Amino acid sequence: MERSTLLYDADCGFCRWSLAKILRWDTRGAVRPLPLRDPQAEELLSGMDEEHRMASWHLVTPDGRVYSGGDAVPQLAGLLPAGAPVAGLARTFPSTTRSLYRWVANHREELGDRLGTQACSVDPSHLRAR
Repeated sequence: MERSTLLYDADCGFCRWSLAKILRWDTRGAVRPLPLRDPQAEELLSGMDEEHRMASWHLVTPDGRVYSGGDAVPQLAGLLPAGAPVAGLARTFPSTTRSLYRWVANHREELGDRLGTQACSVDPSHLRAR
């Protein structure tokens, strides 16, 4: 099975914590995590400037389509076991999904602080080999 790649900010405790939750949910191994600063990330997101690349997570499908920020939510949820309801809600309410994603992205440092050392200690690469 070809996997989709989820690119994330490895320097962000909240991002690592969130990714760890997603990878635990992904019991089928449909998602491959990749830090945004990895050289392969630049290849996968060719043509995307660094500011846009670092502003959110990105899901790259096996056929090369890129979904960023809130637009990645329905695609990602659809890959996960029992994720269809989340994917359906995200597709039905795309502007709400984008707004929620944007809010979380804008507050990720504060959210990471609230999670404390739990967020900072998460290393998703130990959960699933790249």
